[in-house]
Amino acid sequence: MEKPYVRFGIIGAGTIADFHAEAIRSVPDARLAAVCDTDAERAAAFARKHGIECHTDLADFLARAPIDAVTVATPTGLHGAVAIPAARAGKHVLCEKPLDVTAEKSQAIIDACKEAGVLLVPVFQYRFGGGAIRLKRAIEAGRFGRLLHLSGRIKWWRSQDYYDSGAWRGTWALDGGGCLMNQSIHTIDLMLHFGGRPEQVFGYTATRTHTGIEVEDCACAVLRFASGAMGVIESSTACAPGFPARIEVSGERGTAALEGDALTEWRFADTDAGDEAILAGIGEKKLGSGASDPKAINVEGHRLQIADMTRAILAGGQPAIDGAEAKIPVELICGIYTSMQTGRPYIFAR
Repeated sequence: MEKPYVRFGIIGAGTIADFHAEAIRSVPDARLAAVCDTDAERAAAFARKHGIECHTDLADFLARAPIDAVTVATPTGLHGAVAIPAARAGKHVLCEKPLDVTAEKSQAIIDACKEAGVLLVPVFQYRFGGGAIRLKRAIEAGRFGRLLHLSGRIKWWRSQDYYDSGAWRGTWALDGGGCLMNQSIHTIDLMLHFGGRPEQVFGYTATRTHTGIEVEDCACAVLRFASGAMGVIESSTACAPGFPARIEVSGERGTAALEGDALTEWRFADTDAGDEAILAGIGEKKLGSGASDPKAINVEGHRLQIADMTRAILAGGQPAIDGAEAKIPVELICGIYTSMQTGRPYIFAR
């Protein structure tokens, strides 16, 4: 008798779809079964490459494809339009970041999945990196004491050709924003993962170097967490040649920093039995970086997250990341945009 497995279908056959296909294939209890894309030529090419079913109509795909779960890999502004029907069709949903372009649209996806009784898993693969896991455990163990400052620096670079390569890129309707929403959301999610609930944010945004886009390529924001900790976010897709994203967490008893998925600082007032092994691995990277090229990431983070989702589906449990968490970084980023427009801090509801 064959061991049970989860059958995945991918919606959207763009750049990130190949990463998902490879990641799904690398999980023993997962199978890639089908793809759906409104571009018939692109869908057919992807299906041939991966030896899977091809669909161009979403309703047909959800009704007929042999799938248990979908990967949503469309432009952000279309996430709800495909994730909500998928949930209503009884399919578990793995959704690329960000969940949608606004907090309200993100909530609609969360509600649809809850009502349908299916899992919603947002793609935040950097939470599965070894450095992020160790840093979160240290916070939970109280090694930092009271958290004081969290900073996120995402000084990346994207060419003009990157924005010109797709009509949806750099638009409010389909990209949801610029360097903050598209590129920096992973770092912002980790800051919230470490720092907890945000209280208010004030920010500036600008388009400094790229042409023909509606959204920002530079941004800076200050943030206050409900705990009293303070934060700073620097974000850009205009900083040549592009540098690994960096997060630094400081408390009254210690400081740690991540560059990409690698710990680069680990200093505490009190030592711990595991510190020597952690310090021996300082700088070790496993997940890749999209600092200069969005294709320069590897599939390891996606593999870890898909393996976690597959386990949850087969065991009837919960995934490591609750779908409702995906709304918070979207609201924070939209709060920065609102702050820029009003000249006032955006205050989160209690």
